[in-house]
Amino acid sequence: MKKTTKLLSAALLASTMAWSSAHAEDMRIALVVKALGIGFFEAAAKGAEEAAAELGGVEIIYTGPTDTTAEGQIEVINALIAQKVDAIAISANDQDALVPSLKKAMSRGITVISWDSGVAPEGRQMHLNPSSNSLIGNMIVKMAADHLPDGGDVAVLSASATATNQNIWIEEMNKVVGDYPGINVVATVYGDDLSDKSYREAQGLMSSHGDLKAIIAPTSVGIVAAAQAVSDAGKAGEILVTGLGLPSEMAAHVDSGASKSFAIWNPIDLGYAATMISYNLAKGETKATAGGEIGMGRLGAVTLSDSLDGAMSDPFVYDASNINDFKDIF
Repeated sequence: MKKTTKLLSAALLASTMAWSSAHAEDMRIALVVKALGIGFFEAAAKGAEEAAAELGGVEIIYTGPTDTTAEGQIEVINALIAQKVDAIAISANDQDALVPSLKKAMSRGITVISWDSGVAPEGRQMHLNPSSNSLIGNMIVKMAADHLPDGGDVAVLSASATATNQNIWIEEMNKVVGDYPGINVVATVYGDDLSDKSYREAQGLMSSHGDLKAIIAPTSVGIVAAAQAVSDAGKAGEILVTGLGLPSEMAAHVDSGASKSFAIWNPIDLGYAATMISYNLAKGETKATAGGEIGMGRLGAVTLSDSLDGAMSDPFVYDASNINDFKDIF
């Protein structure tokens, strides 16, 4: 009886050790988004899961606050530190406010990168831009100008006033707006990536600027809200809506004429790339260095600048000629 007990105990111990060993090999990567419930980020999560399946032994923790605040993301970060995740890949609501929490994470051995919307350099190891900031800034005004041959007043409907990526893209847009004769930027307003607030801000732009010809929204939430507001006001075709959006959410507005064209990178690819980069850094097989490259799986490699950021790809323009090819994908 005692011999049987010892054999069972040994078998149980071996089984436990084998499970613990396998469990220890698993890597947990947290994909932290600006807010839950946003289609762009849900598509990015699909890409993260694709990367995890390809890599094997990787668990994706898709998380974020319920609204687009730095305070909400700080709570999420602190919870992830307590969970001792291996990596945090975050799209930031505020580039500076998150730094102390993310520095704490790095001090605990957690790999930290930002993607989509950046964190200040001291709060991350590298940043993945979905595209080149200058290319995005030029594209969002070019799409408006392409359909306004005589120029006209345009306004910007952004996300939050502290959203890093939005502010950089608008800054880059303002640098080149003079290259498009007659285009006059009359206002910039903020919808905080909330559909109802963005809708009201678009209404406010139309009532405050009687000669408004276009609303440029470099945010997937804002562009849909603006297009809906324009349609509801009976001004589809009179006031153009463009910017950055998802084909699945913008197809109806292209059909209605509220939007002639818009651009976006593939958010599935963005989530995939952020996960691959996080994995490669967390494994310790590569480091984020100026001029260095980090693998992004099927997307190749990202080359880092002196400020340790890099671009995934160029923005892609969607319009009536191609939107039906993409609207059921993301």
